[in-house]
Amino acid sequence: MKSKILMIGACGQIGSELTLKLRRLFGEENVIASDISYSNLDVVNSGIFEIVDAQNYASIKVCVEKYKIDTIYLMAAILSATGEKYPMKAWDLNMESLFHVLNLARAKFIKKVFWPSSIAVFGATTPKEFTPQYTIMEPSTVYGITKQVGERWCEYYHKKYDVDVRSLRYPGIISWKTLPGGGTTDYAVEIYHKAITDGFYDCFLTEETELPMMFMDDAIKATIDIMTANKDAVKIRSSYNLAAISFTPKELAESIKKHIPGFKITYTPDYRQDIANSWPKSINDSYAREDWKWKHQFNIEDITKEMLLQLNKKYGASLNKSK
Repeated sequence: MKSKILMIGACGQIGSELTLKLRRLFGEENVIASDISYSNLDVVNSGIFEIVDAQNYASIKVCVEKYKIDTIYLMAAILSATGEKYPMKAWDLNMESLFHVLNLARAKFIKKVFWPSSIAVFGATTPKEFTPQYTIMEPSTVYGITKQVGERWCEYYHKKYDVDVRSLRYPGIISWKTLPGGGTTDYAVEIYHKAITDGFYDCFLTEETELPMMFMDDAIKATIDIMTANKDAVKIRSSYNLAAISFTPKELAESIKKHIPGFKITYTPDYRQDIANSWPKSINDSYAREDWKWKHQFNIEDITKEMLLQLNKKYGASLNKSK
């Protein structure tokens, strides 16, 4: 018998692509997409879709019972940059939604939970290079605080109530399918759009700001890998470090120039620079690679080639015009 999956936050950057991938793997009838609005028609039109308020326990529970859900992916969240503008809104959404899902699992309405954490759990006092799984965590953003607290609650519910909750600390995610959602690493998505449409990008981080990044395909793969892994293989129940590559805006621009020689970039750091400065430059994800055999596939050149190829199709412009 196949799992019945509920995706909360299915119209978001990761949620939308994860929903479509899960539907291809497990059947569209087995993956129920939900969000607070019909903001992504690809998701809405590709299978069953329900309006669900992640901050309302009853709203989630009704959907769980209606479709006999056994697995929830909780992807609804307010991200780092947006969270700094609306701190209480970010706290309320990010924390209340997690408690609702954990409590549904505690009460045995569902069997398994995926909840995403982030490199935002780390702070200025965290070792910057090859940041270890277990280290100092003093996050400086509301988003990071919610993720750090959420990790502690996930581990608590697992130890206290045997809740099968699984989590990954996502780095910056790069995707051509969805627009940025208010994160500090969003420059690595915006830059490709601007390279094709304008041939120019003004980056909100300095040229030497190195951050951990990952192509969306790898992020989706890691999420499905940990959720389909044997329960005994998942030894960390707070959240696993997850990594692929690290690079700077300057290095990313150089990668783009190999395909669009005329591309130009300037740097005008804003409030997001302080956030980026508090995050690691690279991540040690050896536990994920050992416990459930995680392995990334895309390097910076792979990412640039795929991003420009797909966005070129999307915008209907020829790269040759930019050369």
